[in-house]
Amino acid sequence: MFASVTYNRHAMEERKGLSARSAVLSALLGSHPPRLPARHLVRIGALFGIAEGTVRVALSRMVAAGDLIQEARFYTLSERLVERQARQDESRDPHTRPWDGTWEVAVVTAERRAPADRAAFRHAMTTLRLAELREGTWLRPANLVREWPESVTAQCTRIDGRPHSDPTPLLWDRDGWAAEARRLEGALEKAQERADGLAEGFLVSAAVLRHLLADPLLPEELLPTGWPGAELRTRYDDFDARYREVLFRHLKD
Repeated sequence: MFASVTYNRHAMEERKGLSARSAVLSALLGSHPPRLPARHLVRIGALFGIAEGTVRVALSRMVAAGDLIQEARFYTLSERLVERQARQDESRDPHTRPWDGTWEVAVVTAERRAPADRAAFRHAMTTLRLAELREGTWLRPANLVREWPESVTAQCTRIDGRPHSDPTPLLWDRDGWAAEARRLEGALEKAQERADGLAEGFLVSAAVLRHLLADPLLPEELLPTGWPGAELRTRYDDFDARYREVLFRHLKD
């Protein structure tokens, strides 16, 4: 009951504040391939009371800003946002490997970095799911399979090591992530029960994907008992398959 009440409150707040740009991005990030006709994006905006003209103005601005590519009546995510979609997809089905206790450590050694380089570096480290222990020192368990971009390796020295004590509690709020994951599980269940809940389903779907992007993807040895990561992914995959079918049937009507 508590999860359902909380979800309804969150959903109403998000529904009121959803912008045309956010609605368009969420729709395209959740589509494979990330390409939709303008009329579908307009109908998605209508789910949240966003006027057609407002959606079309947002589309024009997003094309001008390089967020979208327009091809006739279709809109496609730009390369930068396609990369974001790839990270989103990875968070749903992460590539991990058995953990042997080793940690990845990255220490910033580059000097006189421009503010833009610093910001890009911080974003890249977060994308790699490292956390900052102190300024310029980032680390995480070495259990993920992914490439490190040259823009990162050019600014830091990478070290493999083993801390004498577990720094995990200093780096991630595991209890907070788990509590929100359980709330979202309840929200998914509630949304799936509602046959007419297209708007609510859209919001909870976007919320789950954002939350999965924030999952530190720690090895099992460092997770609390009952960690809900795998359960949330399973529930979401089931929900998403059904919801997408209903949503696109609505868009084509």
